[in-house]
Amino acid sequence: QVQLVESGGGLVQTGGSLRLSCAASGRTFGRADMGWFRQAPGKEREFVASIMWSDGSTYYADSVKGRFTISRENAENTVYLQMNSLKPEDTAVYYCALRRFFLGSRYQAGDYDYWGQGTQVTVSS
Repeated sequence: QVQLVESGGGLVQTGGSLRLSCAASGRTFGRADMGWFRQAPGKEREFVASIMWSDGSTYYADSVKGRFTISRENAENTVYLQMNSLKPEDTAVYYCALRRFFLGSRYQAGDYDYWGQGTQVTVSS
């Protein structure tokens, strides 16, 4: 089993920044990607960013490109999401996820195997 614990959410004004962290523990070997998704009230969970654990390649949703940066710290089994220039439409619960194998799509929530509990990000206008 794998446990994912997010932290770093909160309330910020438009244009502000937040840094989310996700610490992985348990049977984390052999992971393909780790990613961040978000879900706003009344909306489906959507892809935000992911990082390939083997070589650090990163992938972003168009809506966050140039504003968000995903990174990893291998020794600490931790993935980060640096969020800059935040907008009210970024308000959502943000979830960390781990995809164990290169099956399906890194952009689809259903293809991830483990999830964190989520952390709330609220951007005020």
